[in-house]
Amino acid sequence: MKIVVSGGGTGGHIYPALALIRTIKEKHPDTSFLYIGTEKGLESDLVRREKIPFRSIEITGFKRSISMENVKTVTRFLKGVRRCKKLLKEFKPDAVIGTGGYVCGPVVYAAAKLGIPTVIHEQNSVPGLTNKFLSRYVDQVAICFEEARQFFPQEKVVLTGNPRASEVANAQPSNALQSFGLSKDKKTVLIFGGSRGARPINEAVIKAVPKLASKPYQILYITGDVHFENVQKELDAAGKPANVAVAPFIYNMPEVLVECDLVVSRAGATTLAELTALGIPSILVPSPYVTNNHQEKNASSLTEHGAAVMLVEKELTPDTLLEKLDQVLLSEEWKHMKAAASELGIKDASDRLFKVMLELAAQKKG
Repeated sequence: MKIVVSGGGTGGHIYPALALIRTIKEKHPDTSFLYIGTEKGLESDLVRREKIPFRSIEITGFKRSISMENVKTVTRFLKGVRRCKKLLKEFKPDAVIGTGGYVCGPVVYAAAKLGIPTVIHEQNSVPGLTNKFLSRYVDQVAICFEEARQFFPQEKVVLTGNPRASEVANAQPSNALQSFGLSKDKKTVLIFGGSRGARPINEAVIKAVPKLASKPYQILYITGDVHFENVQKELDAAGKPANVAVAPFIYNMPEVLVECDLVVSRAGATTLAELTALGIPSILVPSPYVTNNHQEKNASSLTEHGAAVMLVEKELTPDTLLEKLDQVLLSEEWKHMKAAASELGIKDASDRLFKVMLELAAQKKG
């Protein structure tokens, strides 16, 4: 089978695409892929590192306000569609999948117009403009949250989950915590704010450190590269306790996650897929700086099922953070949240997506 994949802009669109490709390659090594993205996007580096064939188009996103730049975007879109049709005719895919970001627009639209089976994958509970637009033309819409179903044509929607969950679901403990100087015998809280960190979370943790020293649990605190040096200085000055470890970034996230008992983080779709795949309770601090406030809606999908508690950023303080940590870890609530998180996890997301594409391709040939 030959599959074209497109997704770009943020890691939340790219990492699920790469996870899907890796899982399919492992189980179906005869499958070939072509990834279409932009040269300026993160995907140009990440995809090439994986040695996946990569072709690029030039495209920009629409402004949400009236702007002359939108006229240029329409021109780039039409030019991108022409280039994509050329690439698709050369590669002759059996199916095309878009995992989000404006680069998917011309790729998936061109495929639909050529009669190639098409799928879009929506990671968030509230879809972006591109997927809303493409949903009119594609054959199938794959979602990760039931809350997203209402935004798409009902007859096209299928719940598949996030392929990133398939990668982390089988992670095994490897004494990763000991490499940070932490004990394997204490409950562990992983706190992070994304690859670049989150200043409000950093500030709350730093000020909570003196009280964390007396807690029966331990903290692995990931600051983000940008903030690490300053945070390290502040913690050293405050007398960093033995039960708090700090690092700028984690490269082996699945191996670390599987050894943690609770996570404090933003509510990005990929993060939530990882947490539910491993059945890890969470305290979610949604970013208020994202489109349509979709992180808060993502978080709500977990809190409503008892798998997480939410702490909105404007209410995040050292005291409220400590209160939530104690509330979860020092009571029976942790067990109930762990069970609820496990129930929400979709561990075979990549298999589900591949099955959708196989069925569409078979229908086309039939």
